[in-house]
Amino acid sequence: MRAAVVKEFGPIASHLMGELPDPTPGPGEVVVTVKAVAVNLVDTLVVTGKYQFLPERPFAPGKLPAGTISALGPDVTGFQIGDRVLTLAEQGGYAEKAKASAHQCFKLPASMSFVDAAAMALVYDTSWFALRERARLRPGETVLVLGSTGGVGLAAVQLAKAIGATVLAGVSNLDKAQLARDAGADAIVDLGQDNLRDSLREQVYAHNNGKGVDVVIDPVGGDAFDAALRALAWRGRLVVIGFAAGRIPTVKANYLLLKNIEVSGLQVSDYRKRMPDMMAECVREIFAWYEAGKLVPSPTIVYPFEDFAKALQDILDRRVRGRIVLTPNL
Repeated sequence: MRAAVVKEFGPIASHLMGELPDPTPGPGEVVVTVKAVAVNLVDTLVVTGKYQFLPERPFAPGKLPAGTISALGPDVTGFQIGDRVLTLAEQGGYAEKAKASAHQCFKLPASMSFVDAAAMALVYDTSWFALRERARLRPGETVLVLGSTGGVGLAAVQLAKAIGATVLAGVSNLDKAQLARDAGADAIVDLGQDNLRDSLREQVYAHNNGKGVDVVIDPVGGDAFDAALRALAWRGRLVVIGFAAGRIPTVKANYLLLKNIEVSGLQVSDYRKRMPDMMAECVREIFAWYEAGKLVPSPTIVYPFEDFAKALQDILDRRVRGRIVLTPNL
């Protein structure tokens, strides 16, 4: 089958389209003919060998592809050939076919396209676990979403609104602020202001009746993390998702004690492996909110599989707004 093949970890441009053997389903597994798969920042780390979990080579990268089931392994129940599904496969999406465990496949709502399913995959489940499980967000609370115009950020804005929270969207480029507003943000916090350590808290207080926020969702790190920590309310919760700014920040433990605040981390792939029932609950709620019109995927650009390297580089260089999705045929 045609696939983007990683033979050795290295620069994005070193990886080319090639051939890999067709996957064969084992007990409890299915093979899916891939119709769409999102391009994520984590994929750039995987192909360059910088991610904490690296597959055996050669392999096709690409997490959580969507498609139709084309083969069933022994002991698979609840699915049949032709079912439209989202998979939680950790790799193999940049290929014509991918293999996944049946318990990590979810039938798509009739109204959901493959492109929408792929665009929502990874970013919405990451945001769901950050808000629902790590932050324990409740209706009526206030959330500050850093990096709110990125994939995870836009998903977090929409999900927080669906839960019933007030959302402040942190943006480093005001030219992109409309993306966050369109996703439902109640107010914009400018992360590009001078003296961010004080200016972020001042903006939060101005938008939140003189109070700090209950929850911060942080895929950015760096100076934004340091400033957002000071903008938390008493008993506030900050969830670390990533470090797009580059610098991994540190926390003084006495500050946590003084304000009774929490800082936690999220590695969502662990939940797929360790808590599949909760992951299933996550997907069910996201699909239900999609069908109810409460969730709308970010603006999406569709590339053909053959342009996977360009797509990865565009993600790394932040040349796109919204999501990139690869499809076998445009």
